[in-house]
Amino acid sequence: MMKLFKKSNVSEKTTLFSPASGRLMTIEEVNDPMFSQKMMGDGYAVYPDEELITSPVAGKIVSIFPTKHAIGIMSDNGDEVILHIGINTVDLNGKPFEIYVKENQKITKSTKLVKMNLTMLEELNIDPTVIVVITNLKDNATIELCESETVENQSSVGVIKINK
Repeated sequence: MMKLFKKSNVSEKTTLFSPASGRLMTIEEVNDPMFSQKMMGDGYAVYPDEELITSPVAGKIVSIFPTKHAIGIMSDNGDEVILHIGINTVDLNGKPFEIYVKENQKITKSTKLVKMNLTMLEELNIDPTVIVVITNLKDNATIELCESETVENQSSVGVIKINK
């Protein structure tokens, strides 16, 4: 696995937000084994019904992949987060994405990160699921999601909880 972040301690007080309006999914429901089998870490996803993608946590932009399909974020609480937009979108070389942020930029849950062209993804038969992965989740930590199936952009969808 590629290391994007320096070693840090994950917090037990991180609130997780929906990066888009749509259907909230567990990471296991994602239609890609790299994510559904938690090879990169635990997380959650949203099958979007809108093009605007906002930040799932407050923090700082650490990296923006050249293909614009993924953004690395360091939360204010030390959580290493990867926001991955769509399944197999790396091959599109950034065409369906407009990035609104820069590396090292401070962000909040309401910061606009990306606009994705859902029409283009649909025409190419590409799954637009927006995936949020915490790559440094401690062994005794879990992600607890709300029970709502439908979520609004920027709404709270869960927390990272330390099990003692």
